Amino acid sequence: LSLLFKVMKARGTHEGCIEQTTRLFRTQLFGGAQMRLDDAGRIRMDELELDPEVQSAVKAKWNDVTTENLNELTDFAGYREAFLQMHGFEFEGVDYDADVEPDVKMELANG
Repeated sequence: LSLLFKVMKARGTHEGCIEQTTRLFRTQLFGGAQMRLDDAGRIRMDELELDPEVQSAVKAKWNDVTTENLNELTDFAGYREAFLQMHGFEFEGVDYDADVEPDVKMELANG
């Protein structure tokens, strides 16, 4: 995936989770256009990743990636950050070592 990230960012077609979700709502659910469905009737949002030129570029570099050149040939740092942020980590200004109170009483609006 980190190789795909690098290829798509270079082409200007990379989307994060929020951007892809926004495109789903804008173009498939509420855009007024006909939904693009696959043979099983599912909305597919991976056409940017499956673009033949993107796939060809990833395939061309796939066997060149090693542990030693991972950070040079891929966007591992970008992939790592996106993964961690999707799970609530790696946000600037958050002290992840701070003590927190896990049991917090929350007042409900309906009593």
